[in-house]
Amino acid sequence: MNEVDISKNITEYRKIKGLTIKDLAKLTGVTSSLLSQIEKGTANPSMNTLKKIATALEIPLFNFFINDNLTEDIVVRKNNRRKIMLAKEDSFAYELLTPNSQGAISFMIMKIPARKFSSKELFSHKGEEVAYVMKGSVNLYLMNSVIELNCGDSVKILPHSNHKWENNTDEDCEIIFAITPQVF
Repeated sequence: MNEVDISKNITEYRKIKGLTIKDLAKLTGVTSSLLSQIEKGTANPSMNTLKKIATALEIPLFNFFINDNLTEDIVVRKNNRRKIMLAKEDSFAYELLTPNSQGAISFMIMKIPARKFSSKELFSHKGEEVAYVMKGSVNLYLMNSVIELNCGDSVKILPHSNHKWENNTDEDCEIIFAITPQVF
């Protein structure tokens, strides 16, 4: 098993955001000197420092612990997609359509089996979301409205808008969507 290089991951994310070490220091309250040492691998950051850096870079903390090379494969083969299970039952899943969860945007496919839903409760996230119904039809519960979407329809969900997806039909539904900034 390859060891994860947290310092390299921090450097890559900082560069993706177009930030200098000094910029990141201002955003985190961590000194430029310490950030430089962390990126060189000569200092080990505390969990609190990692949280501050992740928040400033607007990425999930766990991204620092992924052993992905950012310049690795840019193609995701259908049979090699990463699955993200959020529901307790195995029938509902998100599949990551980008090579990894690094970067400013998540591109995913959501598969909702017949008579199932994405979550029991409405939820929101800080990023905006754009979704396209590729297969079937689905009800989008958005704030206080219910919007029926059919194959070929798309929708933009604004940041912090409470929503959930529900498939009330007898056929499976597939929705492709992008979220920025990443929430997974």
